[in-house]
Amino acid sequence: MTPKKVAVVTGGATGIGAACCRALAARGFRVGIHYHHSEAAARDLREEIGDGFLLRADLARTDEVEAMVEVLRRETDRVDCLVNNAGFSINADIHAMKIEQFDAQRGVTRGTWYLTKRILRLYMLRRGSGRIINISSVTAATGNAGQIPYTMEKAALEAFTRSLARELAGRGILVNAVAPGFIDTRMTRDLPEEVKRDLLSRVPLGRMGSPDEVAEVVAFLATGGTYIQGAVIPVNGGLYGG
Repeated sequence: MTPKKVAVVTGGATGIGAACCRALAARGFRVGIHYHHSEAAARDLREEIGDGFLLRADLARTDEVEAMVEVLRRETDRVDCLVNNAGFSINADIHAMKIEQFDAQRGVTRGTWYLTKRILRLYMLRRGSGRIINISSVTAATGNAGQIPYTMEKAALEAFTRSLARELAGRGILVNAVAPGFIDTRMTRDLPEEVKRDLLSRVPLGRMGSPDEVAEVVAFLATGGTYIQGAVIPVNGGLYGG
């Protein structure tokens, strides 16, 4: 019997991350669900998908990433797919944003880089195969008022995708990104109604996307797309073409 493939999804307990966990589990992966604060949601999701394990860490702290990697090594001897989904947004204009808030946003990107580095070395490079899928945002290309650190970090994630794809050329590892647009998650539900109406007016499909629609693309990149490398795939209802 062929051993199950293993996927790790950061920020996997809620929203787009949870949808990715479900989609990958449905395609036969054993899924490592990373979370920081959402332990109850992560446990519920593990019960729902049936074959998964939990990984807790504040990605901004290198010691916690290392502790998470040690748990991962006890759980599995392979990681076939890493979905770098974890992220958050601190909303404030440039005058109101504090440097501590900026650094908190930046820390997640550093943690994403470090976790990817560790998983590459421990698993993917040794096997000569793997998929790395980074979850960016349409705002990396369009910008968004009041979210400068967030948009900077998403743009950095896309640059990371393209650069890492080149570094890993010929190593059997595919690196791509997915850039969702206006998706129905807790983050967008908290937006003021007038902001939502303005955003929807600019989406040609005339509606928000669902986390499942993003996860469909992630699952495709995790299992197919063998000639896609260094790409940023928009999932935004036509809001921005890239």
